[in-house]
Amino acid sequence: MSFATRAPWRPASADALLVAFTWLLAFVFRFSLLRNDAPANLAQILWISTPLAAAVWVAALAGLGAYRTPWRHTSVPEFKRLASAMIVAALALAAVLLLLRLPNFPRSIVLLHPLFAGVALLGLRLAARIWAEGRLTRSTAQGKPLLVLGTLDDAARALQSLRSSKGWQVAALISPNRDEVGRSVQGVRVAGSVDDLARVAQSQGASHALIASEPGSPARRELLLQASDARLALLTLPRADDWLQGGGSGGGGQAPRQVELADLLGRAAVQLDVRGLSSLLAGQVALVTGAGGSIGSELCRQIARFGVRQLVCIDASEIAIYALEQEFKARFPELAVRYYTANVREPERLHDLFKRHCPAVVLHAAAYKHVPLMEDDNAIEALRTNVLGTLGAARAATACGAQRFVLISTDKAVNPTNVMGASKRLAELALQAHAAQHPDTHCCAVRFGNVLGSSGSVVPRFAAQIAAGGPVTVTHPEIVRYFMTIPEAAQLVLQAGLMGESGNIFVLDMGEPVKIVDLARLMIRLSSKTEEEIPIHFTGLRPGEKLYEELLADDETTLPTPHPKLRVARQAEMEALDLIKLQAWIAASGAESPAQIKAALHALVPEYAPQLGGH
Repeated sequence: MSFATRAPWRPASADALLVAFTWLLAFVFRFSLLRNDAPANLAQILWISTPLAAAVWVAALAGLGAYRTPWRHTSVPEFKRLASAMIVAALALAAVLLLLRLPNFPRSIVLLHPLFAGVALLGLRLAARIWAEGRLTRSTAQGKPLLVLGTLDDAARALQSLRSSKGWQVAALISPNRDEVGRSVQGVRVAGSVDDLARVAQSQGASHALIASEPGSPARRELLLQASDARLALLTLPRADDWLQGGGSGGGGQAPRQVELADLLGRAAVQLDVRGLSSLLAGQVALVTGAGGSIGSELCRQIARFGVRQLVCIDASEIAIYALEQEFKARFPELAVRYYTANVREPERLHDLFKRHCPAVVLHAAAYKHVPLMEDDNAIEALRTNVLGTLGAARAATACGAQRFVLISTDKAVNPTNVMGASKRLAELALQAHAAQHPDTHCCAVRFGNVLGSSGSVVPRFAAQIAAGGPVTVTHPEIVRYFMTIPEAAQLVLQAGLMGESGNIFVLDMGEPVKIVDLARLMIRLSSKTEEEIPIHFTGLRPGEKLYEELLADDETTLPTPHPKLRVARQAEMEALDLIKLQAWIAASGAESPAQIKAALHALVPEYAPQLGGH
């Protein structure tokens, strides 16, 4: 059947022969099997109508796209297209024959022929599909045995993708639903439930299991945690947005890849307003502060997709900005990028850089964000960087005529219990006061929770502790946090920047919270270790640390936006900050004790309630 895929004229020629054959078959059926007398001019009728039928049918099939898909890839959409083309062909041929008015032409042929031709054409394509899938099955018969975990529906989708993935042979299915055990999908049997995973793996000689549940499904995380107990290497299929962008560890395509921590979140892909972001960024100058950090560098990567005229990257860390420069030279050699080492606490330097490049869009990610480190000895540094740095960057943006300024804030600004969170809340208030004075620049803030893999997060710390042989330290067995991936956070920041009205504070839908201890356990298991080999120790909550983070996107505290993962915070009416007094207080508070700074901070941010641990 390979001739059906090499050149468009070959399948068309095959169809023409089939149509002609079934046209003659219809006449045989009409006059022989039904025992009717053939007309005297039957030869003339066949001589004229047979090539005509073949031509009309092939023209209709070609016109309606029946030859766009190789026969070996024929599926339900192609069968639907083929059926539509055959109906059009039958009607068109009937109309042509009616116009020709061939003497003694048997009208029943017009009804009989589509039945024969339809069966023949559909059967040929089905045979090509079966033959192609047989080749794939034979080519993977020597692959490694693989177990597929998921419901029957999930398994069916995974099996379809795995047919073209060399090196794997699906040995059995494992379903989370007991009532599906014993059933089969595409010839592969459900050999047990998740509790039977280790037993089935041993009987099948399998060392790998593929999680087939859809990304974003509630069952995915639970299935992942249950499967990790069996000490198998866990795989998954990349999401469409991962492999289209070449992301993930799979390197593109639909080949299985190792399970990553992001899979624990079970979050659906972000849908971006690509057209709107292109209109905002294409041909413009974009500037990112904190560009060498986890969020800042990902913002730069996302911005590079939208055809900016120039990207300006600012960071206080020489090492971070150098690493970003090396990456972008390799990944985006044609992109015009400028790299600066500068501290956002230096307003003169900021004004000089902003005036030099006149950015249209400014994304302010520079901040101190480590809660315990900023709590006492470095409280004044948190205020200088997070508050004055934000105010300085916003002033520089408005002075150069920037269209939009986006502050990267944090969920810890919600009813803060630590200096870091309170400083970010004060930065939000300062930005709103500045925005009220400068309406030409749309200034907004975006709050989100913890980001998997960001600098200072638990993931790099856990990884280092596992590499050192343990133990892994978790502050409390019940502590939970909201997480998202770095690309997801960066994409939603851009989306909020596009949508934001001046003074808005956006909060992101962070999904379901994750227990930190579950994260630690999964990292241990993904490293092929057990909790006996790498124990988990609980150390107690640190100063300023909450057991549970505040809900970020509920209906009582936020308002919906057109984007399902973005909401706008409801804000109580309050007196605008006096920015001159605020700046003078922070400048003069370097000699104050941490307790004095916290008391003054509470006066400015009434919802700030310092505490030592607990909720």
